[in-house]
Amino acid sequence: MLNKAQALSGEIIRLRRDFHQNPELSFQEFRTASIVADMLAEIGIETKTGVGRTGVIGDLGPGTGPTIAIRADMDALPIDEQNDVVYRSKNPGVMHACGHDAHTAILLGAAHLLHQSFLEEEWRGNVRLIFQPSEEFLDENGISGATAMIEDGALEGVDTAIALHVWSDFPAGKCYFHDEYSLAAVDTFKAWLRAPGSHGAYPHQSKDPLFILAPVLTAIYGIPSRRINPLRPSVVSLGQIHAGTAPNVIPDEVFLEGTLRSFEPAVRKQLQIEVERAFQISEVMGGGYELELAFGYPAMFNDVGVNGWLRSVAGDLLDPDAIQEAEFGMGAEDFAYMTEVAKGAMFMLGAATPDGVHRGHHTNNFDIDDSILPVGSAILAETARRFVTGQLP
Repeated sequence: MLNKAQALSGEIIRLRRDFHQNPELSFQEFRTASIVADMLAEIGIETKTGVGRTGVIGDLGPGTGPTIAIRADMDALPIDEQNDVVYRSKNPGVMHACGHDAHTAILLGAAHLLHQSFLEEEWRGNVRLIFQPSEEFLDENGISGATAMIEDGALEGVDTAIALHVWSDFPAGKCYFHDEYSLAAVDTFKAWLRAPGSHGAYPHQSKDPLFILAPVLTAIYGIPSRRINPLRPSVVSLGQIHAGTAPNVIPDEVFLEGTLRSFEPAVRKQLQIEVERAFQISEVMGGGYELELAFGYPAMFNDVGVNGWLRSVAGDLLDPDAIQEAEFGMGAEDFAYMTEVAKGAMFMLGAATPDGVHRGHHTNNFDIDDSILPVGSAILAETARRFVTGQLP
């Protein structure tokens, strides 16, 4: 399968660079979706558009037996690209800074490989190709691309789901695996600490929310180390604190915004409770607060069995030292919604550029080594092929 994928590498790279030059924000992936749908139809795969607003589904197989889904996300980020490359974004302020252009091209490559297999082999099951919008964005109703597609039936009849994510921090061509909880649940909070202000020369006439802020911050930052079991991973981070308009005016409000990360549902709930308790300190000190919690993606759980399939296939296609175990960290992925519906797993495909420059995700110089694209196509396609031909346990 890898040799067949390498034969398609020129086309897969062309597609990735085309998508990179023409990035589209979440739920606005109209051009990308149109190209995907046209290509699937040209290959000979039954295609459905407008799933989850701008998503595309391709179905391949006899229509009977178990079904495996392969998911790729399509959306870009509101970042102005600074790379000096021929495939630099043509859309000012919009950039593929997380590799979703690569994911889309990789899955189109896998579609070619699987269609060829379907014509040549006897399949006992089906493959569903899911091209998902809006992995990076939750709308005003808390809907992401994964939840929108699930609501539109994208996982109906699906028994298992697989995916990959390119990773610019890891050496190109290495595959990284982690069982069970692998990426974190993510929630955010906004809060307003309020208390009477005053002239800066007369602080005793105020309750001073900036003074109240100090013990509240201590309580917030103490949550992971003093309120959560240290054997249960958790993160509480603040990203914004704003207050005041002049050096001699004590304000009457302080605004804070932060993020909560966790793996286990019980820890996720406890974080929310402890943040509330931290802000309650303001009431003891003569002030008050308003707290808004927004619930984001759940933790992504990699099924041990499905992860084992991916490991086995990658091990068969690549050198043994290309297969690595690694913690993925406390980032988040809305593929987690899909693994709540169907058992599934995602692996990381190293994609660091050969120039040695650090190109972090969600930064304006993000880029990947294009040579890894056919590797991703081969692993996804071969895993699905073994599933539908009954070669997986």
